[in-house]
Amino acid sequence: MAQFTYSRLSHLLRISVNKCSVLRTGTEIKYGPVCCVQFIRCQSQKSMDGKTLQERQKQQMARGLPKQKPITGVKQVIVVASGKGGVGKSTTAVNLALGLMANDSSKSVGLLDADVYGPSIPKLMNLKGNPELTDNNLMIPLTNYGVPCMSMGFLVEDVAPIVWRGLMVMSAIEKLLRQVDWGLLDYLVVDMPPGTGDVQLSISQNIPVAGAVIVSTPQDIALLDARRGTEMFRKVHVPVLGVVQNMSVFQCPNCNHQTHIFGSDGARKLADTLGIKLLGSPPDEPALF
Repeated sequence: MAQFTYSRLSHLLRISVNKCSVLRTGTEIKYGPVCCVQFIRCQSQKSMDGKTLQERQKQQMARGLPKQKPITGVKQVIVVASGKGGVGKSTTAVNLALGLMANDSSKSVGLLDADVYGPSIPKLMNLKGNPELTDNNLMIPLTNYGVPCMSMGFLVEDVAPIVWRGLMVMSAIEKLLRQVDWGLLDYLVVDMPPGTGDVQLSISQNIPVAGAVIVSTPQDIALLDARRGTEMFRKVHVPVLGVVQNMSVFQCPNCNHQTHIFGSDGARKLADTLGIKLLGSPPDEPALF
C-alpha cells in the first residue's frame, strides 16, 4: 500500500494550484478552437506567474539571510560536527587542529568550542582560567600545544550548568565568533554542538565555512543522525569534506584481538551512499579519549 508522504502531498498541491479554470456558459463546458487558445494562454500565464513568484521568493529569502562576514584574521574555518553526542566529535576536533599543525608547522591553527551547554575543549586541551581582555575589549584565547583556544568553559565553573534559553546562546556564539582576538590564523577548527539546530545554522550562515567534517560511530542509530547533519550542511551550501568513523574497532591490550563493538564499516557505507570521502577510522583507543 502506497504511503501518503510529504513529497506526494506537495506534488498534489502543486497540481491543484496549476489547474486552469475552464470557461463555461450556464452549466455546459465550451469546447472548440477558442477554448483551446484560451486554455493555452491560461497555461502560459500560469507558467510565467509561477516563475515570477519563484524569483520573488528567492529575492526575499536572500534579503532575509544574514550577510556572511569573515572572522578577522582567520583565513579558513573548518567545522567538526555530528548529529548525535558522544561519538568523539570534540576529540576529533582537537586531533584535527593538532594534526594540521603537525602536518605543516608553518600553519597557525585555532580551536573554537561552540558547544555552549557542554564545553569539552578546556578538559581536552588541559586549559583552565578566564581569558584576558585586550584594550579593545576582545578576549585573548588561552593557548596550549601551540593552539589558541576559546570556549564557554573558560567563563564558567567546571561543574556549573549553563541554563540558558536560545537567544542567550545565540548571543554567546556571536561573542565567541566576533569578540575574540585570534591574531592571524590559517585555520580555525570549530567544535560544533550535536544536532542540527540554531547554533549550526547561525555559524553556517554568518561566517564563510570552508568545509564540514562529520563524525560518527559505526552503529545505525549514530549513522542516522550523521546523515541528517550531512544533509543540513548541504542545504546551507557548506561543503562536506568527509566522514570520520570513530571508535571503529577495539583491540584488546592483552591478546590484540579486535572486536567491532559498534559494528563495522557503517560510516564507510554511509560515505559511499552520500558520495563523500571516508576520512579515517580511528580505533576505540583509551589513550585517544
